[in-house]
Amino acid sequence: MSRQDTVYQVRITLENSEPPIWRRVQVKGDTSLADLHRIIQIAMGWEDYHLYEFTVGKVVYMPSSPGDDFFMFDEKPQSVSRNTLESVTDGRRIKFQYVYDMGDDWTHAVKVEKTLAPEEGMAYPRCLAGERACPPEDCGGVWGYEELLEILSEPEHEAYGETLEWLGEGFDPENFDLDAVNKELARRFKRRSAKKG
Repeated sequence: MSRQDTVYQVRITLENSEPPIWRRVQVKGDTSLADLHRIIQIAMGWEDYHLYEFTVGKVVYMPSSPGDDFFMFDEKPQSVSRNTLESVTDGRRIKFQYVYDMGDDWTHAVKVEKTLAPEEGMAYPRCLAGERACPPEDCGGVWGYEELLEILSEPEHEAYGETLEWLGEGFDPENFDLDAVNKELARRFKRRSAKKG
């Protein structure tokens, strides 16, 4: 098995969410961090409206634009397009950080649980499991989401009606639709099945 064919099983957990909001996905080692971002967005349920970054050890990886000067960093961040999951982890079972939306600061722990050979006929990326709905965009981070859930639990709360209207009908904080995630991953990545040999 070549290193680029290695499958990484990772668990993504939204930090400080209680009870935990998490997903377990399998992706190929040659997946760029830019694509890993897209996979996390789909698996978690984010809508990809905001900036993001990965931090592995002391190295920061970000999307870049011509003219970016990265004045807030001691060292220029590395490119998410030019670095892969394999290259930044080197096959190690490590934990690193993914932050989405620098305002709400949705911080995710990404833990490499194991590496394995691809299953014959299996398409990647794929989501294996997860629990709980993703918070809605722009709700004020983990603490804003906790406040939102508190309001939803009290129909007599003065902001209950307004919050329901903002969320839209059918929001269930306990719901995670694994089939919907895998259908969207298949659609967005036109997954190729792993072939033997």
